[in-house]
Amino acid sequence: MSEKIRAANIHLKRAYEPPAPSDGTRILVDRLWPRGLSKEDAAIDQWMKTLSPSTALRKWFGHDPARWDEFRARYAAEIQEHPEELTQLRDLAREGPISLIYSARDEEHNDAVALRDILLGRTS
Repeated sequence: MSEKIRAANIHLKRAYEPPAPSDGTRILVDRLWPRGLSKEDAAIDQWMKTLSPSTALRKWFGHDPARWDEFRARYAAEIQEHPEELTQLRDLAREGPISLIYSARDEEHNDAVALRDILLGRTS
């Protein structure tokens, strides 16, 4: 990691919000395609399924804020199993703006928030 990722380069956006030029590269980080959303409307540039939480972890978490800290720790461990994809994502974030696209309703407790923190070295 030669260059630090600027926090301003990583945006979080719900899949159901319309795309904008400021989004930069739009990367879907959910394992499942967002319900009811066409590929055209989503305007996804890349779908990084391997960097999403495993099905078992996603089901265990169930978007329960009480499990958030443990989810983040388990997800951070899981994501280390995909170093090439993680490096690719870090490189994209260093090059310019990216938007981590997610479908969860909870904007504070979801995999995109956790992934952004991992990319920025904010794991705790």
